[in-house]
Amino acid sequence: MISISINGAVQQFDSPLSVAGLIEHMQLGNKRIAMERNGEIVPRGQFNSQMLADGDKLEIVVAVGGG
Repeated sequence: MISISINGAVQQFDSPLSVAGLIEHMQLGNKRIAMERNGEIVPRGQFNSQMLADGDKLEIVVAVGGG
């Protein structure tokens, strides 16, 4: 089991997952998002390859359109 802080709230997962897996789990796959992991921006091209680890701290921002 791993614990990950997402926007300040701790969530637990039964098994390791990738950034892309987390995005799918959170139903954010069709949204424009930016993610910071432990203080560093995660490039969109690395979402599939970056595996999350116990204790990671994530900040996720969803872009909102408007005019």
